[in-house]
Formats: sequence, C-alpha cells, structure tokens
Amino acid sequence: MSLTELINTFANNILPLILISGAGFVLGKTLNIDSRAIGRVTFYFFSPVLVFSLLTHSDLPAGEILRTGALAVCVTLASGLLALLGGMLLKLDRKALVSTIITSAFANNGNYGLPLIAFAFGQAALAHSSIYLVFSSLLTNTFGVLIASLGHLDLKQAALGMIKVPTIYAVILAMLINQSGITLPVPVDRTISLAAGAGVPLMILLLGLELRQMRWTSNFSALGLSTSIRLLAGPVLGLIFTSALGLKGVGHQVGVMEASMSAAVANTNLASEYELDTSLVAATVFVSTLLSPFTLTPLILFLGK
Repeated sequence: MSLTELINTFANNILPLILISGAGFVLGKTLNIDSRAIGRVTFYFFSPVLVFSLLTHSDLPAGEILRTGALAVCVTLASGLLALLGGMLLKLDRKALVSTIITSAFANNGNYGLPLIAFAFGQAALAHSSIYLVFSSLLTNTFGVLIASLGHLDLKQAALGMIKVPTIYAVILAMLINQSGITLPVPVDRTISLAAGAGVPLMILLLGLELRQMRWTSNFSALGLSTSIRLLAGPVLGLIFTSALGLKGVGHQVGVMEASMSAAVANTNLASEYELDTSLVAATVFVSTLLSPFTLTPLILFLGK
C-alpha cells in the first residue's frame, strides 16, 4: 500500500464527496439555506425512490438481504455496547454517556456511505448499501429513540417513528415486484430512474449543509471515545460480523465500509429531541467526518485487493 495508491484512492473516491459537501457547507453559510427542509425532501422522497430503483434493477437474493440487515443490527448493537463500557470506565455523566452511545452506534450510512461505496465499488454495490441503510434507519428510529429517552420512552412514539420511515415501504414494494416478475412500464421506470439519479448528489450536498451547524465541546474524552469507535473499531466489527454472517465479495466490501462510516448527522436530531449533550453530539459528527478520509482511504484499498 504505497503513498501513491493512497493519494489516488483518496482523490478518486473521497475528494469528489468533499468538494460537493464543501459546496453545501459554503452555500449554507452564505445563503442561510434551510437544511431541515432539504433533509425532509431527501428522507421522504429521494432516498426511498433511490432504494426502490436500486432494488428493482438488482437480483439480490433474499438471503443476502437478510444477512446484510443482520450485519447492520450486529454492528450497531456492538458499537453501542463498546461506547457504554468505555463511557462507564471514563465515568461520564448520564447525558454525555447517552450522547456517546448514540454517536458511536449510528453511522452516516446514507449521505456519506451510499455515494462513497458507489465510487469505490461500483453501482452494483449500492443494492447491498441500500439494505444496510434501511436497517440502520429502522434502528435509529427504534433503538435510537429508546437509548436517547433513557427510560421515559413513549412506545407509541417509537412505533410511529418506525412506520414513518418511507424507505421501508420502498424495500417491501421492490421485493414484491422482483418476486412477482412484474416489469415496470417504461414511463414509470424512467421517472423513477431520473429521480433516483438526483438522490446521491443531493445527499452529499445535504451533508455539507448540516455540518455547518457544528458546535464545539469541552468533553474531549467522550469525543475521543465515540470518534474512535466509529472510525477504528467500526472496521474491525465490520470484518468480524461479515465473516460470521458469511458475506462475501461485494457484500463483504459494503458491510465493512458501512460499519466504518463517521457518526450520523441524524444523531443531532435525537440529541435535541431528548435534551442530550447537543454540543458533544455535533462535535462528534463534525470531527469523525473530518477525520474519516484518513481511515476510509486505506480501507478502500485493503478491501479492493
């Protein structure tokens, strides 16, 4: 793994994302763009359409879908457990501990993961990546709410949060179409493909828009713990669980990459909703995203060999 290989891998796979995300950051700062509105459009329309398009044009077997979903669950729970144990050793207070757990458990599998994996391993890898994203979103809206609420969870709210994830329905509908052998009419298929094509660049731009809201924290021990779990423990967990679940080839590559992504921007919403340490969460999202090229670049090279 030479320096030239690392530079080329970074330039070809990560630099384009940084440039588009950077444009979003600058636009957000100068034009005061409402990232929440764009995020809602992406969440409720572009993301499910993208997932639907990928799956209807893919021949991913049901067993592979289940293994990829199981991988997302295992990596999320293991990351959260590591954060819990580390936070207890550091004797973090309740808010800092819960904030560390959610930023360690929930990674940026959408805005960052999808486009990076498309660049690194090709469009065919996006089917696996989409399944991982769906299960990750489910966990965020159930397990994430449970952890963030820390005992005062409204179960009705958690259930409603889960059924409001539109990407779930996109997966179910796509699987039904694939199983039944239905061929979509050309106008419908082209409409979906056109909208899906806008999904990935919009996600990258949105990442930059949301990162502009970064706030700093003085809790460096918690910041270091969650960032380390995301960027250093994540790849190890990905390798362990992809092997245990029998994921090979593209499924293995995608699984390890998704397990290694930086902290999800969606964690800031959980922190705000449940009055956690919002500055710690925002700082973790920013720092882990900023440092991620240093871990993801050699990982892409390693997985590509």
